[in-house]
Amino acid sequence: MSSFPSSQRRVVITGLGAVTPCGNSAAATWESLVAGRSGIGRVTRFDATGCTAQIAGEVRDFDPARPLPAPLRPRGAAGEPLAQALTPKDVKKFGRFTHLGVAAAVEAYADSGLDAHRAALAPERMGVNLGVGLGGLPEMEATHDTWKAGGFRKISPFFIIQIAPNLLAGQVSLLLDARGPNMSVASACATSGHALGEAAAAITRGDADVMIAGGAESTVTPLAIGAFAQMRALSTRNDAPEKASRPYDRDRDGFVLSEGSVVFVLEEREQALRRGARIYAELRGYGASADAYHLSSLAPGAEGSARAMRMALARAAMAPGEVDYVSAHATSTPGGDGEEATAIATVFAENKAALSVSGVKSMTGHLLGAAGAMGALAAVLAIHHGVVPPTINLENLDPVCADLGLNVTPNTAVRRPVRAALSNSFGFGGTNASLVFARA
Repeated sequence: MSSFPSSQRRVVITGLGAVTPCGNSAAATWESLVAGRSGIGRVTRFDATGCTAQIAGEVRDFDPARPLPAPLRPRGAAGEPLAQALTPKDVKKFGRFTHLGVAAAVEAYADSGLDAHRAALAPERMGVNLGVGLGGLPEMEATHDTWKAGGFRKISPFFIIQIAPNLLAGQVSLLLDARGPNMSVASACATSGHALGEAAAAITRGDADVMIAGGAESTVTPLAIGAFAQMRALSTRNDAPEKASRPYDRDRDGFVLSEGSVVFVLEEREQALRRGARIYAELRGYGASADAYHLSSLAPGAEGSARAMRMALARAAMAPGEVDYVSAHATSTPGGDGEEATAIATVFAENKAALSVSGVKSMTGHLLGAAGAMGALAAVLAIHHGVVPPTINLENLDPVCADLGLNVTPNTAVRRPVRAALSNSFGFGGTNASLVFARA
């Protein structure tokens, strides 16, 4: 497969949206990341008494039916204006992951400035690829309880709409009149990394001129936290939630489960330039691979992850030395961080002394299906603002990481020029996604 830049059709990022534990917009989330503020706290969505893990990254103070700052007109001046992403009736109809994803997608669309140019963009040329890892788990749990208590007649007629992963992409398509490719990727914690890469490929091969892409997840539920806790995958620092997620730290004890959504507007470069769009960065390369090693652990040395990174660099037609920042998957698990760090040190051996690496899950926790897009957001805004967000809670660097000689940006953001950045996302099943972004 040819690299993205060799094609006449290059892909740039013109819009950003986010609803995360660190903020209910892309700007608020970025502000928290740069400040090193954690969004993790005690679970409030249910009683976690008796569970070894009682902390999570919850989205707080979020109203899915809040009015938009300004009405949008995705169907043109003659069409019905969009005054809010979801009505109160819609909120009842959809699952929480759709609430979060729609809000982020509408923010990204508004941020792109495309609304003022819809007359020149055929709706068939705009598509959607929004990934979800686990779908409507809160609604599954609640509806099961309802059925057990009241029988079949108590099951909501909206239940399937609440839980089906692709309904997020479908609702965004409906709201924004996007009639091009419409799909939902599900590849565990690499989900939204793959969604971004596949959306970019749709533009380069000419299937669309604009793609709304990213991911969403909302699984802060008894079954999800309980199951991950039983796997001994979660941190049990219940007495200090904001310090629980600590990638690369010697004393890390597992990841922190979080919810949220991050969405991008990807656009064909020449179209974006013609309309005078603000361009955050260019998506230059995408690599996808499989470990074929273990269902829930990285391969030794993260061999599959290293292949994904090399593939993304090759498709970007870039040498490792041209990359200044890696937004790492870095979940804060005892095994995974060291394996990924080994792969990064191997791939970037020629410039690792000058390379910045960081793990923003130290602040956001692990957004599962939205994690890849969250890491990509850090990479894109590092390029745009010339700031590398930190890895917080790094008090005692893991000796394995120390021996590798990587600069994992401990505790404080660093202002530096970032010409290009790579973001990683890896998932259960041995699936890997790497993305390369560069100044446009």
